[in-house]
Amino acid sequence: MKTNWVKTNWLVKKIFSKYIWEIPNNEKKVYLTFDDGPIPEITEWVLGQLESYNFKATFFCVGENIKKNPEIFKKILTNGHVVGNHTYNHIKGWNFDTKTYIENIYLFEQEWAKHTSERCYLFRPPYGKIKPSQSKILRKLGYKIIMWDILSYDFEQTLSPEACLDNVIKNITSGSIVVFHDSKKSFTNLEFALPKTLDFLKKNGYQSALIH
Repeated sequence: MKTNWVKTNWLVKKIFSKYIWEIPNNEKKVYLTFDDGPIPEITEWVLGQLESYNFKATFFCVGENIKKNPEIFKKILTNGHVVGNHTYNHIKGWNFDTKTYIENIYLFEQEWAKHTSERCYLFRPPYGKIKPSQSKILRKLGYKIIMWDILSYDFEQTLSPEACLDNVIKNITSGSIVVFHDSKKSFTNLEFALPKTLDFLKKNGYQSALIH
């Protein structure tokens, strides 16, 4: 699956229609998502930015990062955000057999269960790479596989912060699922683009919504 578009191509969405790429609505609701945390300082900074604009988001967390930073993970939940499974070790589905991949997702579930009794049923495959056999099992287990409408490319270190911002605000529409990353690699771009994105959304009448 090619995912090198800023805005995911309509044909990809049609071919892989069992995945969730956007959530259409007429209420100017958008779905902000953050991958790869929780990370000390960075995730907490993101939470502060969201709070200052009264926006909510969905965090696709890595299990080993939850284990390392349980207090930050709890803060995501207590601040009213939603968490999804991003595997335990941030592994690429294409590089692993299905059994190993599913086991890694279960490892996330085991870590998750130490902190909350709620069921985690949202899943985003790292790098957007997942085999049909892996997807089929996850969907049978009740997972919704969440992809994206807009990829900010905040992780691309050759991209300027201004271009990262443009990737989002020039492509966002009602129902868009937008990907940012609360990671060290992405922070230079994120620190610039996120506050300006939130300001743009607020000024243009967009509301944040959570993925359920």
